[in-house]
Amino acid sequence: MTVTKGESVPERADGAAAVPVDGYVPSERRLERERHKRARARRATAVAALSTLVTAAVLYLVVVHAPGWPRTKETFFSAGYAREALPKVLEGLWLNVRLLVVCGAAVLVLGMLIAIARTLRGPVFFPLRVLAAAYTDFFRGLPLIINLMIVVLGVPALRLQGVTVDPVLLGGTALTLTYSAYVAEVFRAGIESVHPSQRAAARSLGLTNRQALRYVVLPQAVRRQVPPLLNDLVSLQKDTGLVSIGGAVDAVRAADIIVGRSLNYTPYIVAGLVFVALTIPMTRLTDWVTARLDRRRDQGGTL
Repeated sequence: MTVTKGESVPERADGAAAVPVDGYVPSERRLERERHKRARARRATAVAALSTLVTAAVLYLVVVHAPGWPRTKETFFSAGYAREALPKVLEGLWLNVRLLVVCGAAVLVLGMLIAIARTLRGPVFFPLRVLAAAYTDFFRGLPLIINLMIVVLGVPALRLQGVTVDPVLLGGTALTLTYSAYVAEVFRAGIESVHPSQRAAARSLGLTNRQALRYVVLPQAVRRQVPPLLNDLVSLQKDTGLVSIGGAVDAVRAADIIVGRSLNYTPYIVAGLVFVALTIPMTRLTDWVTARLDRRRDQGGTL
């Protein structure tokens, strides 16, 4: 639509006159559709906010009017014990963060090696594929808490020379063993999702099998599996609190010490909220990365 001299310029949705761009002015019908979309978005936001407030108010009234609420409030939500527990829980959280960084790096490396071993071709690699499959089947089926007890409590009982008895190192080893099995399957799914023609094209260009895997297959596989990898990292972050079963003083153990002395469970609530506060940013990052990859896939971009 072009504007000639003496012709009125249609107004925008906000009431101002639309400014022509290269002689084009949106039609009144298009402006009406945009106004309708904005109105629907405002109504949806208002309804969502109202329903959230109503739900929160109902839950609050149900909880605070429960017969046992005064006793529950004193036992689980004591402000005094929360102030006492917070510094010690944060001090113990530093151990959880260190475990997350070290174990996360080890899990990625070991998981990648196991996934590559499971996808190797040729009869000569059959024993390696069997061992990698047995590893993933065993540690994916073994509950993490049992694995921790076996490693943290069982290894020191053997009294092996030169083997550490530090519960932090042993707990980190158990976490790495378990999560490597899960991450290996994530990597393997990514490797197998790359079409065989990619490898064939790389070989036709003169690349060896190892070079095709390194430069063609693995980069695509890793990019496609970023969301599930981040989800596993979030789970690992929470499970670092389980190393406390061996006596390591992390955030959970620090809370447990105060609970054992006071018989008040508020420190557990504090520790839980600290882990939630640490996990939420990583969860939102996972959602953002997933949405970004989905948009690029819908637009036909490279994953």
